[in-house]
Amino acid sequence: MPSARLLNYLQENSVDYDLVRHPSAFAARDVAHRSGVAQAVFAKTVLVKIDRRPAMVVLPADSRIDLTLLQAAAGADEVALCTGDECEGKFPDCETGAMPPIGPLYDLPVYVAGSLLRSGRIAFNAGTHTEIVAMSFADFRRLVQPRVGHFATRAGVARQARA
Repeated sequence: MPSARLLNYLQENSVDYDLVRHPSAFAARDVAHRSGVAQAVFAKTVLVKIDRRPAMVVLPADSRIDLTLLQAAAGADEVALCTGDECEGKFPDCETGAMPPIGPLYDLPVYVAGSLLRSGRIAFNAGTHTEIVAMSFADFRRLVQPRVGHFATRAGVARQARA
């Protein structure tokens, strides 16, 4: 069952979205494939610490974070990936690793890879490993008010530290 918190938030904000069910999948590339969404449109959510504060980073399924570029885009002194222990309990309405990139629901800032703007659509986990939400990027941007930057590299082309 998708996150009721997420669906309520979308409905309260008059967002037109599609809820797509798919066979269970955990890796972002597999979710994209099983749900019939292009990897460049399916967004994975990675938790990081930017100057020791948690944040969400959203990037295409076929990309990796370049932490050096993220640090520059965020104007931060320090950026690191969150550990599993640091994520524990932050998303009580979601299955582990299936949190939607809707920062306002979790009081987290959101950084989005600029490459996700290209298609005009975005899809992401709906709190489970069997459902995604697809919506316009314009609505996503209106709801989340993310900082958009260039810190994602295509998998296999990434520079240093990556997720």
